[in-house]
Amino acid sequence: MADTANLPTAWLLAVAVLSIATLLFLIIKVRLHAVLALILVSAATALATGTPPGKLVPLLLDGLGSTLGEVVLLIGFGAILGRLIEVSGGAQVLCDGLTRLFGERRAPLALSVASLLFGFPIFLDAAFVVMLPIIFSVARRMGGSVLLYALPATGAFLAMHALLPPHPGPVAATQLVGADMGVVVLTGLLVALPTWYVSGYLLGRWLGARNDVPIPAILGGPGAGSDGSAERSGPADGGGSGPGQQEPVAPPRMPVLLFLLLLPVVLIFVNTGLETLGAAGAVDKKALWVQSLQALGQTPAALLITVLAALYLLGWRRRGDGASLERLIDRALAPVCTIILLTGAGGMFGAVMAESGIGDALADGLDAMGLPLIVAAFLIAVVMRVAQGSATVATTTAAGLLAPAVQAAGGHSQFELALIVLAMCAGGIVLSHVNDSGFWLVRGFLEMDTKTTLRTWTVQATAVGLMAFALVCALYGLSVLVF
Repeated sequence: MADTANLPTAWLLAVAVLSIATLLFLIIKVRLHAVLALILVSAATALATGTPPGKLVPLLLDGLGSTLGEVVLLIGFGAILGRLIEVSGGAQVLCDGLTRLFGERRAPLALSVASLLFGFPIFLDAAFVVMLPIIFSVARRMGGSVLLYALPATGAFLAMHALLPPHPGPVAATQLVGADMGVVVLTGLLVALPTWYVSGYLLGRWLGARNDVPIPAILGGPGAGSDGSAERSGPADGGGSGPGQQEPVAPPRMPVLLFLLLLPVVLIFVNTGLETLGAAGAVDKKALWVQSLQALGQTPAALLITVLAALYLLGWRRRGDGASLERLIDRALAPVCTIILLTGAGGMFGAVMAESGIGDALADGLDAMGLPLIVAAFLIAVVMRVAQGSATVATTTAAGLLAPAVQAAGGHSQFELALIVLAMCAGGIVLSHVNDSGFWLVRGFLEMDTKTTLRTWTVQATAVGLMAFALVCALYGLSVLVF
């Protein structure tokens, strides 16, 4: 662990700025692979902030391992599920259904609305991975930059993940501050919906139109192998006719696909719902049935169950054989290895920044400035987000630091407490950059370079946070005037 007790805040701030600048220089100018650049800069940052050389490697491995422990199964299962939906023709069926419902000209809006609903109970990274085959299919049909369709979707995921329970940041902040969960949900919707439409959908379309990114082949295309060639090993691989081959089968029906998309949503929602009910004392968290349902609703378990269901419904049930499904899974996992390493290395850098004490030192300085609570809530969350990368950690840390001040001040209505919680949540989502594992997840799956990711994803995440905070301040001022 880094010993930062005797390090001045100015030095910690200088190290933070220099480490991020060095990382961007190595990746963008030197063209060093991002994984290697992240490892080198993480090590240098740890040493510069007081980590003993003997503890350097364990610190780096802890940061890498903790991040991979959370995302490696998620990325793997998500890639398999996306591949199954894609090569079975299911993504095209969903694409056709969305365009019929909204019209082809409103395809980005259709994806954004679907992501808004899909992202309510599911964490951003899981929802993004599962939605990718639909996004890619719509992009192939409509043409143009993939960002025209991906960014309206990510904007919806950002708004839901940042501002609404049952996502972990808002839930933790609500509990620490002592706000009412129902009021936070209702107030969060009041803030999240206009934020999504302006900063998620409209800004996403604007950014997508100005940054031309080809449609990635990472999940393949209908009937495409990992190298772009046609797969002809059975219906699960995309089908194909020929000597000794099975006749192509019809694509899966819409109810089957909706079931597969909604299955992880329902399982995860049950888990988070029971967690919320348990915190409120409505159910016994130690009851066996509660623990069993929560275990099934953990994100990796929910995705595993969904993958097994997809293997049956899109593979074995449609005359797919085990050998063809095995090849499909191999081809689904191979392209995501780089994404897994990038995400883990990004988590390593974030862990080093958190361990360095940079965020804590700056947050303590802000806390001592005597700012209005709602402004301090936002700024402390911003500092923690920039310093260590995780939106959940940033929001939770800000809530922990400010909870005693909120309770000491007293006199806040539940509506005002909810707004203070949302100010923290807004600060926790801005400025996603190179120490955020989500930054590398989106960069990897959309096959963008670092510079493009900074001027699209980072800009969109910042816009979501800033607009949400502006709405929170407006509502807070209105509440003070009225009450």
